[in-house]
Amino acid sequence: MHIIEDGNVAAAMGVKLAGAQVIAAYPITPQTPLTEKLSEFVESGELRAQYIPVESEHSALAACIAAGSAGARAFTATSANGLLYMHEQIQWAAGARLPIVMCVVNRAVGAPWCIWNDHQDSISQRDTGWIQMYACDHQQIIDGVLKAFALAEAVSIPVMVCYDGYLLSHTYMPFEVPEEEKVARFLPPFEPSYALDPESPANLNTVTLPDVRMDVTGEMAHGYMEIRYLLQEDLRAALEVAQEIEDRFKEVFGRGGDALLEPYRCDDAEHIVVGLGSLTYQLRDVVEILRNEGHRVGVLGVRLYRPFPDEALAAALQHAAGVIVIEKAVSYGYEGALCSDLKAALLAHRTDGGRPPAVKGMIAGIGGRDIRTADLTDALRAHITGTPVEGPGWIGLKLYDSFQDEAPPQGTSRASARGRGRERE
Repeated sequence: MHIIEDGNVAAAMGVKLAGAQVIAAYPITPQTPLTEKLSEFVESGELRAQYIPVESEHSALAACIAAGSAGARAFTATSANGLLYMHEQIQWAAGARLPIVMCVVNRAVGAPWCIWNDHQDSISQRDTGWIQMYACDHQQIIDGVLKAFALAEAVSIPVMVCYDGYLLSHTYMPFEVPEEEKVARFLPPFEPSYALDPESPANLNTVTLPDVRMDVTGEMAHGYMEIRYLLQEDLRAALEVAQEIEDRFKEVFGRGGDALLEPYRCDDAEHIVVGLGSLTYQLRDVVEILRNEGHRVGVLGVRLYRPFPDEALAAALQHAAGVIVIEKAVSYGYEGALCSDLKAALLAHRTDGGRPPAVKGMIAGIGGRDIRTADLTDALRAHITGTPVEGPGWIGLKLYDSFQDEAPPQGTSRASARGRGRERE
C-alpha cells in the first residue's frame, strides 16, 4: 500500500508495525507529531503497547531502559536539547546493552535558541555507543525503523534512526507501507537474552571493579574494561550484521541494497561529495548540473554513521581524485566530524601504499540556514576547478558585525559580543 504522509507519520507507522510494547516520550519540536501519532495508535487499539507520558526526556529514556531490562521492545523519540538532556541515560542504555530504538528528528541545539534543522544533536552523541542510521526520505524512515529493531535485537545495542527535522519530519511524500504479514516474517517477536524476573531477583549494572572478579555465584566476571571492550567489538561487528539484515529485508520486501552507503553516479566520478541525510539527495541535482558542464561528479550518502563504515568508504573513494564532505554539524574547535572520520579512514586503508585522495570539508545548513542548490553548485564547481574561494568553507555564511556602530556591552569584548545571539531591543 502506497500512501502520502509526512515523515513523522512514516516513523510512527514503522514503530506500530514493529510491535513496540513500551513507548515513553516527552514532546519537543519537531519530534512531537511522531509521539502524538503513536499515542493515537495506542488509544485506538491499533497498537497494543504501554504509552508512558513522562516529565522529561531523561525520564523517557529511563522508562525505556526499565522496559528493556524487563524484556520489552521499547521505543522513544526526541530532538535537539531533549537528546542532550538524555545524555546520561544514552550512555547507560548502551552500556547495559539494551536494544532500544530511538528516532532523533534532527534539530539545532541552543544557545541561541533555534528550532530549525541541522545535525549537531545526533553528531554530539556519536561516541556514546549507540548505532546511528541516517534516512534520506520517508521510505527510508519507515523501513529504517524496522531494520533498527532487527539490528538492535541482533547485537544487543541501541539504535538511533536520524532524519531531518521539517525537511523530512513535516513534509509529505509518497512511500510504501510494509505489509504486516511480511513484517512478521522479517521481525519476529522480541525474545531477550536476559530479562528481569520477580521470581528470580537480580542486580544489573552495579558498581563494577576495574579488574575481573568473582561474582555472587563464585564465577569469574568481566571488569569494566572488558565490558567496554566487548561493546566496541560488537559495534564493529554490527557493520556486517547490518548488511545481513539489509539483505534479509530486500528478500522479504523487494527493496533495499547497501546498509552502509548509498552511491549516486560514483562509478566514473573524479570528484565525490560525501554527506548524511536528505542533503545527499539534494546533491544529486547538483551532480546533474555539473555533469552537464563536463565535470565527472558523484554523491556518496553515508547511511550508517556509527559504527563508522571506514573500509567501505575507503573502497568507494579509492579511485577519486578529490573528495568533498558537506555536513550540517561541527566538532567545534576543529572541523566536521564526518570529515575527520573520513580522512582517518582513507589514511588507514590506502591501497598499495598510495596517497589517499585530497579531502575538503564544508559546513552548510547550520541552524536551518537554507541550502540553496545554486550555492552548492557554485561551491563544488569552484573546488573541482581549483578556483580560489574566500572564506572559511561554510556554504551560505553571511557574517555581519552587529556591533560595528556601537560599543559592546561593558566587560564584553567586541568579538564575544557578536557571537552571543544578542539582539537590539
